[in-house]
Amino acid sequence: MFKYYLIVFLISMVPLIELRGAIPVGFALIQRALELEESQVLPPFYIVTIYITAIIGNMIPVPVIYFFARKFLEWGQDKRYIGKMCTFFLVKGKAAGEKMTSKAGRGVFVGLLLFVGIPLPGTGAWTGTLAASLLDMRKRDTALAVMLGVLLAGLIMMAGSFGLFTALFSLGGK
Repeated sequence: MFKYYLIVFLISMVPLIELRGAIPVGFALIQRALELEESQVLPPFYIVTIYITAIIGNMIPVPVIYFFARKFLEWGQDKRYIGKMCTFFLVKGKAAGEKMTSKAGRGVFVGLLLFVGIPLPGTGAWTGTLAASLLDMRKRDTALAVMLGVLLAGLIMMAGSFGLFTALFSLGGK
């Protein structure tokens, strides 16, 4: 079982995939390891441990991104091989931060929380933390907003992994 949790942990650390991919993979791996039928629900212990493992894995890169990503990107933007990539991420992160600020106004904290929490492509802890860093948000506000956003995204992905969304949509179609 440990290897499956390690896989969930490592997947949740990968940019763009994060816990949005790690939770469904974790459900599938543990369900297969327990030899459950597709219609059987995982026991609550495994659901909670998958969730916690994915949250921890997703949050570990946050301080590194906040403190070092901006410095690395600014340093690398005029380098021969990585300059275009660094410039792309600086521009993309700044644009995401400005878009979030323009929509949120003074509610940047809530904007960051929702940006990280709504599991859509291009959003998440990595992008949100980079945007907060480029906007010079306070460390404490960034960490709290990103943590709450990751918790929200995890809950949404768990509900989706349960098939709750499918059940709700099938009820609406009748």
